[in-house]
Amino acid sequence: MDKSTRYKIFNDPIHGFITVPKGPILKLIDHPYVQRLRRVRQLGLGYLVFPAAEHSRFSHALGALELGQRVLNNLREKDTTISQPEYDGTLMAILLHDVGHGPLSHTLEHSLIKDFNHEMMSLAIMKKLNKEFGGALDTAISIFTNQHKKKFLHQLISSQLDLDRLDYLRRDSFFTGVSEGTVGINRILKTMRVFKGNIVIEKKGIYAVENYIIARRLMYMQVYQHKTVLSADFLLRSIFKRVQALIDSGQKLNFASPALEFFMLEQPSAKKRISNEMIDRYTEMDDHDVYLSIKLWVKGEDKILADLCYRFLNRDLFRTTFIDKKLNRAEKIEVQKKTKKALNKLRLPVDDSDLEYYLTFEQSYSEAYKYKNESIWILEDDKAVEFSKAAETKNIIALTEPVVKHYCVHLKDITI
Repeated sequence: MDKSTRYKIFNDPIHGFITVPKGPILKLIDHPYVQRLRRVRQLGLGYLVFPAAEHSRFSHALGALELGQRVLNNLREKDTTISQPEYDGTLMAILLHDVGHGPLSHTLEHSLIKDFNHEMMSLAIMKKLNKEFGGALDTAISIFTNQHKKKFLHQLISSQLDLDRLDYLRRDSFFTGVSEGTVGINRILKTMRVFKGNIVIEKKGIYAVENYIIARRLMYMQVYQHKTVLSADFLLRSIFKRVQALIDSGQKLNFASPALEFFMLEQPSAKKRISNEMIDRYTEMDDHDVYLSIKLWVKGEDKILADLCYRFLNRDLFRTTFIDKKLNRAEKIEVQKKTKKALNKLRLPVDDSDLEYYLTFEQSYSEAYKYKNESIWILEDDKAVEFSKAAETKNIIALTEPVVKHYCVHLKDITI
């Protein structure tokens, strides 16, 4: 048999050729639940700041899968016992780790389903796929939920130095053009090994890990929490907040997407469980459902919703101003007065309840390395040492401190 018929090759700009053997994993890639990820942007609204950041959750899933194959093969070469079911199960879990992301990734994560995060939907989808594939995902689910006896397999999927982060940092850096996010992935993967049941990094990989942590900090500052991204996220959330308010008041809106209409009308909760109907409706949605509905709403009768949608479609965004400290009540009232005057000039409603669509006071939070809860371990002289203690440079200690920034998103016509 021709070897080329035994596997499929994907050409990836980050990792080169990705080879996937034909079988259950390739069948999962071809499944509609995974193919949907082609229509979900990895960086949500990041493309409004970085024009080339159009890459999808699908390309990220394939990239993480490739890194999974590399590290599992490397661990096997270092005499780590990984059975074929564990090997395949880990790759399935890595491939499906983000399958629960909804439209525009994180932006609307808490707007469509109450008491929810995308990991909950990923697990629910994996369980449904497991039934469809006759139990082929049993091991994948046990690894994903950290129920498998070999804990290091779960650490490859979710930890301070997992394959998800290694791929998205490198991928996001490439497509945004922010070179500070470049990570030495191969050095990290080659120096990974299992020590007393956990993933550790050999000492020769310590500088690659240091670079990874610094890159993570810089990507949060320059990309994930860029002031314009924060502004765009707030605008989109304001649109959906306004839609929900209109629905609650009894007004009927047009939806381009029956699935999106279901979530806005029913307001389901994932607190007790995620129903099959929620899974079915959720997996019908992608970025296009949001955009098509916004294109309908921009022509609607509600002035606020129409204005917000026009701003979004034409990138007439609000301004984000970072402030040294949290504003007091009097300072916030002053900003609210300025906002009312600006809205009045635009002939838009100026009730106090309407201000929430045009003004918010929030804070961003990021931690490059959470050493107190989940640590990265360096192997030194046959013992594992926590990374910040093993590192030769003092700046790693500074990177363990969370960065909190207060900011205000407001109309461009006013000053803070």
